[in-house]
Amino acid sequence: MDLNENRPTRRRGAELEAAILDAAWAQLAERGYSGLTFEAVADRAGTSRPVLYRRWPTRAELLQAAVEFHGDRQDTSSPDTGSLRGDLLAALRRSNDKRSDFLVLLSASLGEYYEETGRSPSDVREFLLGRHRLSIDVILDRAVARGEADPDRLTPLVRAVPYNLYRHEVMMSLHAVPDRTLEAIVDEVFLPLVTPRDE
Repeated sequence: MDLNENRPTRRRGAELEAAILDAAWAQLAERGYSGLTFEAVADRAGTSRPVLYRRWPTRAELLQAAVEFHGDRQDTSSPDTGSLRGDLLAALRRSNDKRSDFLVLLSASLGEYYEETGRSPSDVREFLLGRHRLSIDVILDRAVARGEADPDRLTPLVRAVPYNLYRHEVMMSLHAVPDRTLEAIVDEVFLPLVTPRDE
């Protein structure tokens, strides 16, 4: 009988780092920044604290790495339903399904992190989004090409309206947003702002 048969495989490099960052993300989601301790993450990942310290000397660096790692695995494709309304609703529903918990975390669980580092929720959102082109930009460019949106009315502030309203709803309720509210954001607020006016 091979004595090594039941021994766990020693993880190294990218595999170990992924396991640690998955563990850090899960710990952050469950316990917030106050619960993001090196001991808890090491236990959850099945490794030791010195392994974490060698890669991320501070909790703040570990948080940033975990959020960036999670963001890199998010679906950032832009829905293409054939209409601006359909695309926006599909994108907002995906965010509601996949990211509302993260937005709650930004709002409710990272106060100590912001105080400790001088960072803001906007900074942490940038960690999540990374280098990805925003879905809303692709959606709006397609809408302009189809004649559904007036490019002159798509100022930076107007372009941000759907997701700014969505984030506000999540952060005020600390829950995912009802679908009827997503539809109201699109139909009652955004589309009237950007639809070309009749000459």
